[in-house]
This record gives sequence, C-alpha cells and structure tokens, in this order.
Amino acid sequence: MTKMPAGHAIALLLALPLVASAEPIGEVDTAFKLIGPDHKIVVDAYDDPKVPGVTCYVSRAKTGGIKGAVGIAEDKAEASIACRQVGPISFAGKPIALREEMFSERISLVFKRLRVVRMVDRARNTLVYLTYSDRLIDGSPKNSVSVVPIDRSMPIPVR
Repeated sequence: MTKMPAGHAIALLLALPLVASAEPIGEVDTAFKLIGPDHKIVVDAYDDPKVPGVTCYVSRAKTGGIKGAVGIAEDKAEASIACRQVGPISFAGKPIALREEMFSERISLVFKRLRVVRMVDRARNTLVYLTYSDRLIDGSPKNSVSVVPIDRSMPIPVR
C-alpha cells in the first residue's frame, strides 16, 4: 500500500464540497419505550457552509425502541425548518448556486434521507431553505420551507 503525499491529501480535502454538519440543540420525548430509547423529537442547528451568518434549525422525529437503539429504525418523513440570520452575512465574492443541497442525513438503514436545500430567489434577494425527505422508490411530499431576506444593498452572487 502506498502513502498519499500530504499535498495530495490536502488538495483532495479542499476539493470536497462543503456540507453543513448538525449541532444538536435539544430533544423532547414523545413516547416511552420500555426497552431502548424513547421516541423523541430532536432539534439540530445547521450553519450554512457557504453563507456565513445563516443558521437553519431543523426539528424531526427520531424513532426509539430496540430498532432505534441499534440504528435500523426508519424515522418519520416529517421535519420542520426555521432559518435565521445569526450574524453578519458575507458572500466574500464567492458565487453560490441557484439551487444546492446544504445537508443530507440518512434516516433509515439504506434508502431514506432527510435533505436541506438552499435556493436563491433573485427577484427578492432572498435565500430559501427547503427540508424534505426522499426514498429510493417512494419519497414523501411532506416538506417545510424557511426564508432569509438579504439586504438589497448586497445582491446575492450566483453562478
């Protein structure tokens, strides 16, 4: 096995797309389970990796019990999102895509994912965040949307 030179490893890491990671904020139990963790609603924060100053809060169901404890439970395809400006927004001259996935997380063993997508509404100078889940065969139409208006003196640079 050959070792990768450090320069190549750094270049590879820089080439990976920026994806938000979840920061747990809190949770509440919704149903007691005698064996394994309770069913709950969890709230996570996701800082937009391409728009510093914007954070999205996503709440979703998390299945407990034995299946939840061993990671084979299928979580419900329902989520809610609220995105806010939490600091100075800066694009630093870097254009963003008109539509881009900001976050994706597995919510079943293999086929189901929770997704957060950022869209740009150029006419209103607004960032639109959508959360939904999809499945390989049959996705869910349940979704939630949140918007973050950007000061008109700072047009959103798009590519």
